[in-house]
This record gives sequence, structure tokens and C-alpha cells, in this order.
Amino acid sequence: MRVVNKVVLASLNPHKFLEFRALFAQYPQIELLSVEGLIRNAGKIDLVETHDTYVENATAKARLANKGCHFPCLADDSGLEVVALGGRPGVKTRRYAVAKAGQSQDSANIEKLLGELRGKPESERQARFVATLALCLEGISFHATGILEGTIAESPRGRNGFGYDPIFIPKGQNRTLAEMTDAEKNSISHRALALQELIAIARARDIQFARP
Repeated sequence: MRVVNKVVLASLNPHKFLEFRALFAQYPQIELLSVEGLIRNAGKIDLVETHDTYVENATAKARLANKGCHFPCLADDSGLEVVALGGRPGVKTRRYAVAKAGQSQDSANIEKLLGELRGKPESERQARFVATLALCLEGISFHATGILEGTIAESPRGRNGFGYDPIFIPKGQNRTLAEMTDAEKNSISHRALALQELIAIARARDIQFARP
């Protein structure tokens, strides 16, 4: 039996860390740590997204962080897949567009995506968020995937969240993720679903989560 009480998130995205910290609130026996301050040149971790699948990208980041700090390390690779675009942006979601001077990467991504969908009816704006989480510890790694179905709005709405949240409307909802509270989003998100599955897989592998 392995006992885990601390997990390092292999990401330098502050929005993502806050989201995962909220998700981990339901697992008080696990302390979530930021990779910053634990690994020299930690910035390299976010650059290891050169693979063609979410699983490969998440696993590569988790393994790199684990090698650098020796704590159990969690990494994710998430993507937005739009049906009318043949599944794009997919694994290229984070850097889908080239940002203009003074423009954030998130704004550039949203602008490009909405431009490609301009004029398409709701029936052709179906999409899904995919999140794959990988956990690496003591020489082993495993992963889990969560999926949130929805549609793409015609224009950004809401000020919460990050990434494509202002244009993603979850199935069965009439608000974008950015119009929801953090608690509402975290109760249905692709990352929440993936984390639930990952914890279940870990426990099935006889990994116990407990504070010392």
C-alpha cells in the first residue's frame, strides 16, 4: 500500500491551480502543492506539450515534475473539440491562435474560433471539453479522462473562469461556464469528472490518501 498526502500540480497556470485547489477541497486528506518553488527552472514543465494526444502530454508533464521534486505529481492536458471543425482545436487548444500585440492568448483563441463558426446555427456548434489527468509517483503513472458536452455561444459571455469558458455552454444549461460561479462550474467540469475517476483508479491500485 502506498500512502499519499501531498500532490504537486505540474502547471504554472495560476487560474488552473486555483481551480484544482477548489476541486481538491472534497479530498481534505490530500494537500495540493504548486510546482513553483519546488523545482529549479519549473517553467520548462509547461513547455512539454509537443505530443499528439492529451494522455501523452499530461503524462510527460507529470513525469517531468515527479523527476524534479520526487513528490507525487499531477498534470493535465485539456482541449476543446468542436464538431463542425473536425475536432479542432483539440490538443492545440491552448495555443490555437497567434495573439496580436496587446492581446491575451485567451482572447486571440476565442476570436479565431468564433470567426471560424460565424454564421453556423446552434446545431452545428456542438462541442466538448476534454480533460486528461495523469498522476505519477514512485515510478508508476496512470491517467483518467473527463468530458463535458456543450455548444459554442455566438459571442463571449461572463467574466469568471479562463480560457474558452466565456463561449462554452454546457449541455442542459443556458449560461456559459464564465457566467457560472466557481462552485457551479467545478461541480460539472471536465476536470472535476477526470479527478473523480483518477482518485477512484488510485484507490483501486491500493493507494491511500491520508494526511500525516
